[in-house]
Amino acid sequence: MPQQNGVLVVTGGSRGIGAATCILGGERGYAVVVNYTSNVDAAERVCARIHQQGGNAVAVRGDVSQPEDVEHIFKAADRLGPVTALVNNAGIIMPAARVDEIDAARLAKTFAVNVTGTFLCSREAVRRMSTRHGGKGGGIVNISSGASKLGGAGIYLDYAASKGAIDTFTVGFALEVAGEGIRVNAVRPGVIETEIHASTGDPGRVERMASQLPIPRAGTADEVARAILWLLSDEASYSTGTTITVSGGRAILP
Repeated sequence: MPQQNGVLVVTGGSRGIGAATCILGGERGYAVVVNYTSNVDAAERVCARIHQQGGNAVAVRGDVSQPEDVEHIFKAADRLGPVTALVNNAGIIMPAARVDEIDAARLAKTFAVNVTGTFLCSREAVRRMSTRHGGKGGGIVNISSGASKLGGAGIYLDYAASKGAIDTFTVGFALEVAGEGIRVNAVRPGVIETEIHASTGDPGRVERMASQLPIPRAGTADEVARAILWLLSDEASYSTGTTITVSGGRAILP
């Protein structure tokens, strides 16, 4: 399979939406950087899937909240070719808690990964893609969440707030680099079948909520990945600063 679209960097690419995005990106002609934090076996399995399709992929360890790790991720990407696409997917969610139960350490970790990590990776992408820096442009997609509109009361208000920051960042960042050949958009998943729900201590949440949706089922990681790859494609060439909600018909989830 020819690598005709340059290099796609996907943070948190070893599982869930990130893994589905890496695999579909490989199918669409990107060389893929599968970023992971600790699960090298899962990341290597994603790479193996891409290689089986005739594509090119490499697993790269890195904590996106650490500047030196982000530099390492993008230096690995540079070895594959010009970086043309970034998906800021890496994120963490803590066990369910109210605000009066959340300490500063939890807040610092959540915002470091979900917000600071997105800023740091976007910075490195701009340094490579922007015409201001001699690049040829590219696309960036940030992963938001239906929680950014709901608020996450009593469950994960800190996570919801971090995704609200991503919504604002997407709009401002898109305006900042629109004249430099870079499009910045976001995807806002709703109830999706991934492992992240178990992190809240409520693994049955997906099944419980699915029947309440206009499309009465949970979404899949593949369905989110298709929205991401569309925003990165030339078919979305006049779209920037926008968010696609993939939530089965509910813009604000119950």
